[in-house]
Amino acid sequence: MVSELVSFQLDDRQFAVPLSSIERIERAVSITPLPKAPDIVLGVINIHGSIVPVFNIRERFRLPPRDMQLSDQLIVAHTSKRTIALLVDSVIAVIEVPGEKIVETSNILPQLDFVEGVAKAEDGMILIHDLERFLSIREEQSLDEAMKELNQDG
Repeated sequence: MVSELVSFQLDDRQFAVPLSSIERIERAVSITPLPKAPDIVLGVINIHGSIVPVFNIRERFRLPPRDMQLSDQLIVAHTSKRTIALLVDSVIAVIEVPGEKIVETSNILPQLDFVEGVAKAEDGMILIHDLERFLSIREEQSLDEAMKELNQDG
């Protein structure tokens, strides 16, 4: 079985998310802070009237923080609970990875709950995100509460 993934870059590392969860890719826009949101949430953006939380995946992977740049992109994706956006340095491509080239994370790094697997690529390894498990239960609850407050205020 072949997995279709959207690969993206943070610093010099490659990551990916399943193509099936992607709604669109947008240029980075101004992000409005979201009080009381978990640290992993940079804030929110408005996409065609919908308020969408933006995740700081640099923090999740303990990469050094950096200011948003004009060339950055937002990967707008959906989970079973909500639409989200991931702030990335750049989107590289849609790639097809044969199943045998993907190693489940539980076989390598069981503590990375938010990573579904690792794809072996010609130029290195690609961590594949599991967007359904990207937030911890506590982060999910905190984000829900912050979004409710935002909706009540707006």
